[in-house]
Amino acid sequence: MGLPEPYWVNHEVENILRADNLSKQFPGVQAVDDVTFGLRKGEILALVGENGAGKSTLTQILCGVQRPESGEIYLEDLAVAFFSAYDALNAGISMVFQELSLVDGITIGENIFANRQPVGRFNNIKWRELRRMTRELLTRFDLDLDPTTLVKRLPMGKQQVIEILKAISTDPKILILDEPTSSLTEAEVSDLFEILRNLQQEGMSFIYITHKLGEVFDLADRVMVMRDGKNVGSRSIGEVTEDDLVAMMVGREISDMYGDTTQRETAQDEYFRVEAFSRRGVFQDIQFGLKRGEILGLAGLVGAGRTDLARAIFGIDPKDQGNVFLEGTEVEIHRPQDAINRGIAYLTEDRKGQGLFLDMTILENLISPVLKEFTNRFGFLDRNKINDDVFTRIEKFAIATPSANQKILNLSGGNQQKAMIAMWMGIEPKVIIFDEPTRGVDVGARSEIYHKLRELAEVGTGIIMISSDLPELIGICDRILVIHQGQITGEVPRNEFSEELILAYAAGIKNRNQH
Repeated sequence: MGLPEPYWVNHEVENILRADNLSKQFPGVQAVDDVTFGLRKGEILALVGENGAGKSTLTQILCGVQRPESGEIYLEDLAVAFFSAYDALNAGISMVFQELSLVDGITIGENIFANRQPVGRFNNIKWRELRRMTRELLTRFDLDLDPTTLVKRLPMGKQQVIEILKAISTDPKILILDEPTSSLTEAEVSDLFEILRNLQQEGMSFIYITHKLGEVFDLADRVMVMRDGKNVGSRSIGEVTEDDLVAMMVGREISDMYGDTTQRETAQDEYFRVEAFSRRGVFQDIQFGLKRGEILGLAGLVGAGRTDLARAIFGIDPKDQGNVFLEGTEVEIHRPQDAINRGIAYLTEDRKGQGLFLDMTILENLISPVLKEFTNRFGFLDRNKINDDVFTRIEKFAIATPSANQKILNLSGGNQQKAMIAMWMGIEPKVIIFDEPTRGVDVGARSEIYHKLRELAEVGTGIIMISSDLPELIGICDRILVIHQGQITGEVPRNEFSEELILAYAAGIKNRNQH
């Protein structure tokens, strides 16, 4: 590919942080393998790699959550050893984890300054001082929020920003961010990047973990790639392309990310239809059809009502009115089991919170939607039948695991997502509603998921795909519906796909109903 030689640490450049030969092993897994790298003062270093590449373990070592088995960490050329996250924080290294640590029932100010509130001589909290400190921090980053607002009243995107402000409030020298934009709208991402650039100008350094390669080029000065626990190389942003990064991450070129992107012939008969779906204040008069083997995209800004619509169709949330037709017959769906019984599957965007039983095994998860299928005439589970079915699905969906008895929580994000798909395939669905299919999933697993969706479509399964990733929708879908403020404002066939047109519908600038 003509890539330049890997950039290794140049000790002539001022490194605020340097790691030499760090290694960490867990039972059966070499998570971090002899990793050496440097971070310059005022630099934004993107850290990328597939799920399971070692990114999280490496950053957990740097912020004191994990202890390395070998290797050294240098902060401003001084050797340091952290025995806890508190030690790292005191030294000037703070980390924002992917899972939020905020407490819903207390205020913005209490969350930001948790365990660091200003107190009086009798250890009582100085509430006025706390509000002042919080307001100053919010004003510094142009955030129009009341310090006394309970965090549970904030949308997820704003909660993510508060989590980042909590880390910034300690005035760290180095801030590590793990997938910070996974719950943010495009406008919120833009605001976050502006905050990070301003802090960079003030001399703060960043390690920025992301699966969104576009963000690497929008924000970072340099990118470091990990694979199988190793640092396989670092590049300045100007000397690398997205294809180069993908090849470094997976050890091969992925030239066929989405499969065949030409116009596919889908069946003409509309075998699934949603009519007049409404829920006051959420979505209004939604109607659309789905053909056999069609991949139909649902685009829109965060909060447009796409997930609310999907949950109502599946029977999780109530609707005020609306009808569902499958193969020409109206079906009554009052609860998820009604949808499952009719071959309709819904794969939630929140696989950890709502999609999988994390403390249960892969085997238990895969058979959970169709447990009755594995009982004998006496009502006992048929273990041989279960083992045969589960082994087949693990192999078919390429779930990387040493055993079917591995707990789901121990799998990487990509393998968790593939397990969730495999789980729902047990009902042999006629219609799959897939919400954010590749959120938090690395590029290699993304390609596998896209190809699996195409395979399902090829055998006649209808797929409704909700995604905030426009290149993903354009790459995989046959047709895209766009929702703005709870209404369908646009329908775009494949031969008219463009990000500009879809965004115009999503923002309400353009509307198919306007003449």
